[in-house]
Amino acid sequence: MKYEEIIISDTLKIKEIGIDELEQAFPVVSQLRTHLSLDEYIAIVKAMQPSGYKAVCLFENDKIVSYAGFARLINLYYGDHVWLYDLVTDKSKQGNGYGKLLLSHIEKWAIDNQLNCIALSSGFQREAAHIFYEKGMGYTKVSYVFKKSITT
Repeated sequence: MKYEEIIISDTLKIKEIGIDELEQAFPVVSQLRTHLSLDEYIAIVKAMQPSGYKAVCLFENDKIVSYAGFARLINLYYGDHVWLYDLVTDKSKQGNGYGKLLLSHIEKWAIDNQLNCIALSSGFQREAAHIFYEKGMGYTKVSYVFKKSITT
């Protein structure tokens, strides 16, 4: 199911963006994904889209102020669910409830698509984000994510 554009007010709207709008989103995305160049970001999103990756943004006066990247996945431990890859609000706009608005609309999308849950991974250093997810949005910590880099 496509994520429909949602008008919140005269100045705020949420909509799924296409490849042609990724460059407009990059100033916000790069605040979370500091290791990516614009070209890397666009190439990775293009590679993820065939697997269902959606880029959804909150616009304030037609400017992207919050970005979320997610996909519908299925696995043995969460079943049919949303995996939230990215959620970031422009530093100058944090504290206005924009992340909550955007994540709440993704939760509605998950409900509309009869999914079991929303899951995400968040770095240890992102303590403010953890408070947001747990206290602000009702998420619970359920596991650690382990990673091993492979060098060739």
